[in-house]
Amino acid sequence: MIADIKKSTEQKMQKSFEALKADLGKVRTGRAHAGLLDHITVDYYGTPTLISQVANISLADARTITVAPWEKKMLSVIEKSIRNSDLGLNPVTVGELIRVPMPPLTEERRRDLAKVVRHEAETARVAMRNIRRDANTHLKDLLKEKKIAEDEERRGQDEIQKITDRHIAEIDKLLQIKEAELMAI
Repeated sequence: MIADIKKSTEQKMQKSFEALKADLGKVRTGRAHAGLLDHITVDYYGTPTLISQVANISLADARTITVAPWEKKMLSVIEKSIRNSDLGLNPVTVGELIRVPMPPLTEERRRDLAKVVRHEAETARVAMRNIRRDANTHLKDLLKEKKIAEDEERRGQDEIQKITDRHIAEIDKLLQIKEAELMAI
């Protein structure tokens, strides 16, 4: 029973950590990466569709993303979607290719993005603590139902705390890496 709770807790925390990684991947650091456009949708024959499903996204160089639509008439639609996104990018169509240059980040914008990253990390830490609380509550319920002994419950709480500490340390490490990326010129 305790092993099941630990396994479930570990899986939930890992999913929260992966969600944080995905969220931080969307934060622009000044360098181009193909994942930056992943969340942008385009109107594909009346259906909202991710850009990655209607075009090839690749890197031309460290500061330029190229988007090659599979259908020529999607050029203007994709360009408009990128321009209207919250990323502040200004795409340019060159023949059958869309070039998306990454403007350099200002110091003020870097600080704002660092605040956003710290907020995301704190949200993930809170999620980890909530998962820990739920697991501990489940252990206490088992103790009340006399399905486990007190020392087993205490040992289970200690193990869950170790899992929580490890995941929070991973979050802190990821936060440091992302902040360093943001502040690098």
